[in-house]
Amino acid sequence: MSGSVSRWVTASRLTVLLGEDDLWRHKPRYHEIVRRARDAGLAGASVWRGIEGYGVSSHIHTSRLLDLAERLPVLIMIIEDTARLRDFVESNADLLDSVTVAISPVEVFDGVRR
Repeated sequence: MSGSVSRWVTASRLTVLLGEDDLWRHKPRYHEIVRRARDAGLAGASVWRGIEGYGVSSHIHTSRLLDLAERLPVLIMIIEDTARLRDFVESNADLLDSVTVAISPVEVFDGVRR
């Protein structure tokens, strides 16, 4: 592509691991995390529902047919500037106190949008 400029940009990925049955004031906790991320002006947030996993209890939760497919793992991913992610986590510590939260460096391809 002639005339187009693109580059890789350094950012960070916030990963939040929780269960689909984790609630915040009688609503799914993942929904509240996404709502607060939007309200904080973060670039975007995505939620994935897992098919199998386990946590501290070491009890495996699975979506296989013989099981009831409850308490499945959920992953929330947000990619943004590191400082903004750290601020988001610290200002929402009450919401994130019972889940696994990790920040890791990533490189994001920032192409020209038409």
